[in-house]
Formats: sequence, structure tokens, C-alpha cells
Amino acid sequence: MASVEGIVQSVDRVAHIQAEWARERPDLDVSPQGVIGRLHRLAGHLTEQLVVVYRRHGLGEGEFDVLATLRRAGPPFARAPGELAAHTMVTTGAMSKRLDRLERDGLVRRTRDDGDGRGRVVSLTDAGRRVVDAAFADHMANEARLLADLDPADRAALEAILTRWLAEVEPPGAQH
Repeated sequence: MASVEGIVQSVDRVAHIQAEWARERPDLDVSPQGVIGRLHRLAGHLTEQLVVVYRRHGLGEGEFDVLATLRRAGPPFARAPGELAAHTMVTTGAMSKRLDRLERDGLVRRTRDDGDGRGRVVSLTDAGRRVVDAAFADHMANEARLLADLDPADRAALEAILTRWLAEVEPPGAQH
């Protein structure tokens, strides 16, 4: 197997960009680009691979996120629209559009909150639960496939590093 250094030198676009910047701006430390650039590029590649699975189930990334948030809430698989927006980190306007599509497709229903007649509740329909359960099973298989080439020890180390870093970057209480 080729060494990591050999692989990086032969195929890594970020290393090439760093070398160019180091040549053009030797007064700047371009080493942060090594981590951030690779994470950014990797996130794009991973997202492309993740949305393929969502599309197979007739969903976009946002719709999958809403259905998954409702499903993991447990019975009765319902949340207020504002709570859904907070859990999925989108504006209430964006959430409203997602809910319109999901309701139109028969995957969620919006009803009045029994505890507060002015409030609304979004819940999974039986069809929505079937779709998200199938999509989530395929999603987990896809994520396992995407990580399969990583050594288990590297995978555990990467998860620990990313967990610590995310805790530093993300505001408290944002981990939904």
C-alpha cells in the first residue's frame, strides 16, 4: 500500500493549493488550509453521496432531516413546527416550505395542539414513518459504506477529534 505522503502528493488538490499559496505568500502560515480545505472538500463529496440515498426515497436532504427528527422523537412522532426548525437548524420560513411538501406527499400532517389551541403540531403519518424507516436503514448502510475504508482505530480517533472540535465551535444546546 502506498504511503499517505505519496497519496497526498499525487492526488490531493488541497496540498497543491497550499504549495501555490506558500510560494505566493511565504509570509502567511497556510497550514490551516490543510485541515479546513480537506474538511470542506470532503463534506461536499459526502453530501453528494448522502443525497443519492434520500432521492431514492423521494426525499431531499431537508425533507429527510424533518422526517428523521420526527421519527426519533418517539411516539407519537410529533413536534411543534418551531421545535422542528430549531432541531434542523433552519428558519421557520424554510421549515414551512419543507412541511408543505411533506404534507402534500402525505408524509406528515399538521394539526392543532391539544394543549394549546393556537399552536400547531406536525406528526408523521403511517406513510411518513414507513418512508423514513426505509430511508434511514439505507442511510446507515450508506454511511457505513462511506467509512468502510477507514481503519477502525482511525475512525474512532477521527470521531473523538471531531466531537471535541464541534463542542468548541457549536453553541451549547445546539446538539439535536
